[in-house]
Amino acid sequence: MLVNADLHIHSKFSMATSKDMDIEGIAPRAREKGLQLVGSGDALHPKWLDIIEESTEYAGDGIYSHSDCDFILTTEVEARHKIHHVIIIPDMETARELSDALPSKNKCIDGRPKTSLDGCELYDLVKQYDCMIGPAHAFTPWTGMYKSYDSIYDCYGGKPDFVELGLSADTDMADTIKELKDFVFLTNSDAHSPWPHRLGREFNQIEMEDISYSSLKKAFKHRTIKANYGMLPNLGKYHMTACTKCYKIVDPEIAKENRMKCSCGGRIKKGVDYRIYEISDYSKPSHPNHRPPYIHLMPLAEIIGTVYDKGVTTKTVQSIWQRLIDKFAVEIEVLINAPLEEIAEVDERVVLGIEGFRNKTLQVTPGGGGKYGEISFNGELPEIKDEKEQSTSLDDFFSIKS
Repeated sequence: MLVNADLHIHSKFSMATSKDMDIEGIAPRAREKGLQLVGSGDALHPKWLDIIEESTEYAGDGIYSHSDCDFILTTEVEARHKIHHVIIIPDMETARELSDALPSKNKCIDGRPKTSLDGCELYDLVKQYDCMIGPAHAFTPWTGMYKSYDSIYDCYGGKPDFVELGLSADTDMADTIKELKDFVFLTNSDAHSPWPHRLGREFNQIEMEDISYSSLKKAFKHRTIKANYGMLPNLGKYHMTACTKCYKIVDPEIAKENRMKCSCGGRIKKGVDYRIYEISDYSKPSHPNHRPPYIHLMPLAEIIGTVYDKGVTTKTVQSIWQRLIDKFAVEIEVLINAPLEEIAEVDERVVLGIEGFRNKTLQVTPGGGGKYGEISFNGELPEIKDEKEQSTSLDDFFSIKS
């Protein structure tokens, strides 16, 4: 069976996350995004584990179900050198045992715990509990593994189970690095809220025998990822080398000459694009035979916001998004498969944006320095009445459905 899975998100117990990132808030949004399997996030936090047990039914073999959405226990850990790692855990008992075993002062406070262990020590620990592990957003400049290491094996001392690419990289970029040819790549959202432009903005399509921990582990081993769905890398907020204060994109060589200081006084962070260039072995991607297609996405809400020149959390954008989901069931269907004439029946402006996305004619201003890239539309659009509008809250968004 083909399973759409987003295996890296966060709960409301992580810093800077929405209060709606609980089971009741995540499950319905996940279904609308076309996901069948979602990582729980924060699975070493005792209170979050309690909520998962209370809010789901255990389906066996590591799967916790709620309203036609299946959850698997996952967490992100910040280890030595501020490197982030994604861990996938077999079951609740193991999660509690691993939480007890992990040396961490904040594991009962923050859903993403910090530990003094390095990558090798963390790898050895989680393998004692039959967990899977790999680098989170491997190339990003603040917490990615490749910011500190030129080789993944130097970090882990062994072969991790997967490599998460992160929002600022795709398969073409990662497959210029020879040592990654035998790894499966994951594309996950790292969502901190259930807003539709966050949850499921990246996901994996995986061939699995069934939805279970054992089947997922076998899929990684036998490399049965059938597609990676992810944002255009230049929409990622660390894609280009840029200033973290004014967000000006800077030539990496000039940035190094200026000791990574911007003329505005801000700090320049090396972009994922340049970091991969530094460690690459090939000038062009060299895809192994097992590598699946990488299908570029843009969040539907951002396309709607672009053609209406409104923020993604405004009532206009969210109501149009919901009408499209009501008609086509899931977001990926709208973006990829739905007939344009049927989309036009819902909204004649949005269909032009969808057509631009499919034809690759939408303009993208690259992201960098912590600022996401921006989409622009240069085509002619039907006129609309210009009305001032305030952003809506998640509570308002949920009420749109009722």
